[in-house]
Amino acid sequence: MCGVVGVAAHEPVNQVLYDALTVLQHRGQDAAGIVTMKDGRFYLRKDNGMVRDVFMTRHMMRLIGEFGVGHVRYPTAGTSSSAEAQPFYVNSPYGITLAHNGNLTNAETLAKELYQDDLRHLNTNSDSEVLLNVLAHEIQALGKTQPTPDDIFTAISSMYKRLEGAYAVVALITGQGLIAFRDPNGIRPLVYGERVSADGQTEYMVASESVALTGSGFKVVRDVKPGEAIFIDLNHKLHTYQCIEPKEYTPCMFEYVYFARPDSIIDNISVYKARLRMGEKLAQKIRKEWGEDHDIDVVIPIPDTSRTSAMELALNLNVKYREGFMKNRYIGRTFIMPGQQQRKKSVRQKLNAVPLEFKNKNVLLVDDSIVRGTTCHEIIQMARDAGANKVFFASAAPPVKYPNVYGIDMPVRSELIASGHTVEEVRQIIGADRLIFQDLDDLIEAVQDTKHSKVEGFDCAVFDGKYITGNITEEYLNCLQEQRNDKAKANGIEVINNTPDTPVDMTGVQEN
Repeated sequence: MCGVVGVAAHEPVNQVLYDALTVLQHRGQDAAGIVTMKDGRFYLRKDNGMVRDVFMTRHMMRLIGEFGVGHVRYPTAGTSSSAEAQPFYVNSPYGITLAHNGNLTNAETLAKELYQDDLRHLNTNSDSEVLLNVLAHEIQALGKTQPTPDDIFTAISSMYKRLEGAYAVVALITGQGLIAFRDPNGIRPLVYGERVSADGQTEYMVASESVALTGSGFKVVRDVKPGEAIFIDLNHKLHTYQCIEPKEYTPCMFEYVYFARPDSIIDNISVYKARLRMGEKLAQKIRKEWGEDHDIDVVIPIPDTSRTSAMELALNLNVKYREGFMKNRYIGRTFIMPGQQQRKKSVRQKLNAVPLEFKNKNVLLVDDSIVRGTTCHEIIQMARDAGANKVFFASAAPPVKYPNVYGIDMPVRSELIASGHTVEEVRQIIGADRLIFQDLDDLIEAVQDTKHSKVEGFDCAVFDGKYITGNITEEYLNCLQEQRNDKAKANGIEVINNTPDTPVDMTGVQEN
């Protein structure tokens, strides 16, 4: 999962891009990058690390220009490499830089086509670089030195016909402006907004989540529609076009369960309200299956994403809600960390129990989901060590049984604890006295319960194995397993065009 942002303003955009990436930091802590544009030139700074560590004052001062794009990343396969930090750049045609959230499921096929047919060189294994080169090829095929907005949309329309998978993209074209587009199913989120500058002119921002806009004083206009492209020219005029007939409108369910900030609005659905309803639905299931005499003394969330659901669950069960774990906010999200031992160690570093809330009590721990089971096993043991009498466990999401192929570094199927195990077997493995999962139908109803959203369904593939875009074969999943399993990540080397990881010279771009 990654976060993207693009800004077209009437003043330098370096600070607003930095602020937006900081707000989107939860979407990726592996690498960060910003490219700005001024007088036909790009100014680039990107590297591994958190936003605050990548951008120093000296870098910010060199990021000049009133147009820019930014990106926060974590790797969706393999290990971390600074060569794959985004945005990416190509110098032909015009000069294009691009940042991408998602995953192209036909990236390998496209890479071959780019080399054999389009005569384009790829310097990394990133599908984002593949996407950039497909876009560049389609724009170059126009054969125009000064393309019109209609020409740009024609190129993007042609690109849509070649891409498969999920993607939300922001890009800059030198001498032209800012473009943004979203996959035909709307799997990955993308929203745009506007604000009025000090001199009364309209400025625009496009980002992965609405909080990036509102945090910088932009008013949300709407979500980018599935299959739609937006183009903001150098005169700050906004152009929109439906480049391809949208397919079934199915945003990613895991955005609402885990990834998005609770104060975000995605496809006109409040993430906060969706998580409240998840807690309500889960409380109803507990009453139904465990009875009114459920034996729960206190409900304790596992920070942070489960907190909203846990509060509503406690309210509906008429049970005390307490904060029983204190979180070290400088440790990353554990389910995306490579290596089982590293994940176990980071759980103990990330959380510390408050014994007062556990001693001699029957506690219900609530998490947003159970993926590998590593985290909840360690946390349950922490609760017992803190003096809990009994430890129950509740997941606000159904069992995660299948890998994600649309841009989330979900483990391979063999590493998913719920894959091939019954609920009772999972309970025994994680060491809980009781375990309960949300039903998928209840989860869908909880998220879709709104009058304003136009979504037709959700990508729930991690729960039901139904991949919205189709064309996901067993061969593809096996290949994904080779790239994502812990053994592959433990090797610690990423190959870029069959050569060891080396710094990349971004010829034609001023890198800071």
